[in-house]
Amino acid sequence: MKKIKMKKPLSLLNFIFLITSLMAQEGHLGFYRYPTIHNNLIVFAAEGDLWSVSSEGGLAQRLTTHHGEEMHPRISPDGRTLAFSASYEGPTEVYTMPISGGLPTRQTYETEGSLVMNWTPDGHLLYSSRDYATLPDRQSIKLNTTTGERSILPLSQATEMCSDQSSDRYFFVRPSFHGNVTKRYKGGTARMIWKYGEGDVEAVNLTAEYDGESHRPMFYQDRIYFISDRDGIMNLWSMSTNGLDVKQHTSHEAFDVKYASIYEDQIVYQMGADVWVYDITADESSKVEIRIVSDLEQLREKWIEDPMENLTNLDIHPEGDAIVLTARGRVFVAPSKSGRFVQIGREEGVRYRDAAFSSDGSEIIYLSDASGEFEFMSTSSTGLSKGNQLTDDGEILRFQGYPSPDGKYIAYSDLAQDLWLLNLETKLQQKISTNDEGIDDIAWSHDGSWLAFTQVATN
Repeated sequence: MKKIKMKKPLSLLNFIFLITSLMAQEGHLGFYRYPTIHNNLIVFAAEGDLWSVSSEGGLAQRLTTHHGEEMHPRISPDGRTLAFSASYEGPTEVYTMPISGGLPTRQTYETEGSLVMNWTPDGHLLYSSRDYATLPDRQSIKLNTTTGERSILPLSQATEMCSDQSSDRYFFVRPSFHGNVTKRYKGGTARMIWKYGEGDVEAVNLTAEYDGESHRPMFYQDRIYFISDRDGIMNLWSMSTNGLDVKQHTSHEAFDVKYASIYEDQIVYQMGADVWVYDITADESSKVEIRIVSDLEQLREKWIEDPMENLTNLDIHPEGDAIVLTARGRVFVAPSKSGRFVQIGREEGVRYRDAAFSSDGSEIIYLSDASGEFEFMSTSSTGLSKGNQLTDDGEILRFQGYPSPDGKYIAYSDLAQDLWLLNLETKLQQKISTNDEGIDDIAWSHDGSWLAFTQVATN
């Protein structure tokens, strides 16, 4: 029998291998957070793990695989060690590992949430914790990762700390992050940048002239680079070490600058879902094109065994025939006895909120972000009709609508703490509240001629 050479199958296998390799090299776009930089290496967090990539961009390498979330990575001054915070054994603690990968070493046992801030030039690790404060405030601690020796810096509420080249003069943020991400926040807990030298009697506020947010101080050549919203959105700024000569360096308009970190004249930061690098010498910013190789587990179909755990709103039919449920951004009408289970709104990529029955139960009133902002919609409670948009001016977040029994109005409150009436016939809206302190309860009289509500007083 004559032997047959297997040229075509081999060529097909080679082709499949080539395509697979190219797909692997291309990778996927991720959501990149907490970037840090050393020389031409960037470490960042994505999918709850840490990754490394060249500052030129390209395919990133995954450094951790633990199910616990890793965050706030910082590379040591010699570029050999990576410090980060992770919740491996329950509480968030500080860990270190070789920059090339390896077994993480636990460095703290505070149990109150320890967050990595920075390394000092002489190789000490700065982190913050609530464990040592008598009040629920964060304090800054300096740790020798070789000996385990640590010292608490005598600074109340000090976080986001860095030091100068001497390693004994610190620039920090006080008070610590308040958890409020309101744009252009200028409240009493707005973060400000302070300076403190070991042995000083008192710390000095460097940004007291600005009522808004100034944070993430970074020292380079006798200047402090930091993040501030002085132009209306968070961007990179700098000032002298005495708080003078303030300059703006980036002018992003779409998203805030976040989680900035510096090495020599390179500042790496998050903007939107991407990593950017600002070159101080060249005075230029550029996006780092990063791809990750992942099985995208978070995108797999997920079955919810107990959807009622995710219930966010419930309303009863006026005659008790059914209930309308809002859960995980979807709306369902369930009969109280026998009947068909109906889904309201099936458009992919759209979130539905706060569904309620109309006064006669024939329609469902709900909020939808199909237009890009949350607007009030109405649709048949049978789920057979297309939604009818009732508002088109969603500049501020609205909350649940309360239809009047006569079917003429919808009462609702919004994020500005105001109460409004929407006329369903004219589509006109009228503000009812007299201050912006808050609305707690809304109730209609049985004939729809009166509206009762609770308004928070200014005192």
